[in-house]
Amino acid sequence: MPSKKALSLTAAAAALTLGLTACGGGGGGEGGGGEDPLQFGYVFPETGDLSHLGPPQIQAAKYALSEINEAGGVAGSEVPDILTGDEANDAAQANDAAKRLVDQDADIILGAAASGMTQAIMDTVTGAEVVECSGSNTAPGLASEDETGYYWRTAPSDTMQGPVLAQKIASDGHQSVAITYRADDYGEGLANATAEALKQNGIEVAFNEGYDPNTSNFDSVVSDVADADADAVVMVSFEEGVQIITGLIESGVSADQMYGTDGLNDETLAEKVDAENPGTIAGFQGTAPDNGEEKFIEGLTNFSSDLEVYQFSGQVYDCAIVTALAAEQAESTDPAVFVDEVRAVSREGTECSGFKECKDLIADGEDIDYQGVSGPINFDKDGNVTSATFQIYGYDDQGAHSKQDEITVDSEA
Repeated sequence: MPSKKALSLTAAAAALTLGLTACGGGGGGEGGGGEDPLQFGYVFPETGDLSHLGPPQIQAAKYALSEINEAGGVAGSEVPDILTGDEANDAAQANDAAKRLVDQDADIILGAAASGMTQAIMDTVTGAEVVECSGSNTAPGLASEDETGYYWRTAPSDTMQGPVLAQKIASDGHQSVAITYRADDYGEGLANATAEALKQNGIEVAFNEGYDPNTSNFDSVVSDVADADADAVVMVSFEEGVQIITGLIESGVSADQMYGTDGLNDETLAEKVDAENPGTIAGFQGTAPDNGEEKFIEGLTNFSSDLEVYQFSGQVYDCAIVTALAAEQAESTDPAVFVDEVRAVSREGTECSGFKECKDLIADGEDIDYQGVSGPINFDKDGNVTSATFQIYGYDDQGAHSKQDEITVDSEA
């Protein structure tokens, strides 16, 4: 028969086990002194057909962490190097990466980049009570699929981008539009949001069909779009869109009749379409969530001078900063504690920008309203941003990419 002392030790061990279980998958402590450092990880496309989206997001995350550490870190400790994971645009591989990061006690996982990959990892991450924040998920309804409250996104829903693109097409005087899109959550959601907004503007949608993005030949897609005989074409594509653009030009559709979205917002697109004559793409336009204010882009370029594409870099940076500020506000690196502060630091307080300025206000006892480099942020109860800035991008007769205009949309207005 065990002694009373043995029973006491057994009970204490059981209590400790329960306590550890209650903390979830994150590596943070329980608040107050003795906090473990806040651990970030990411699930981004390092390989695969979306790998061009990896570098700007990875470097933006590292840039954010460097600024956090320059300001003294979070809850009294510098943040360690970010843990890495490759989504590879493959659901199984993305989920394996997420599981590994959870097992490594990540408190915040940035990503995934693709909406479909986030659907593959969301239950793994949020089910372990680890905060997930994506800077590039745009599929409508994605945030509402998470019932835990641990998922957030700084990229605006496609229900916000669709009307911006439709307004641009209408202002250019087009009366009929053919839409072709990659047949996944991202493509279908943005195509349908654009089609609905076009119809509301009195513009005919002559064609609106998806395609398999993994096919090796897009001749049938080009033929169907050209046969629609519309006076404008919308492509919701990633890099496979280069083949569609090339095919449409060869079939007689001019580049100034074509519109892309964020997946084609690529500073090197003209060279990919026609390396010998980049001006072939002159007049091509599109819409995308704005990459970030000029000061941020300059800082990121100085931090990582070999970047060629910047798409979603500002949104990923904002994910890292706003979640770190939530931990600072909560005085805890335990995601089960600071998750309740993520929405709070994004709205209805003293406006501030940058980690240091906002951290200093928190230290002074003020409620803060973080103003992101990609826009105002302002999370709703589901983890969506309610305000976002979009850019109109285009290419000149030398194939040079530029931001031609910007539009800020507030879904709560």
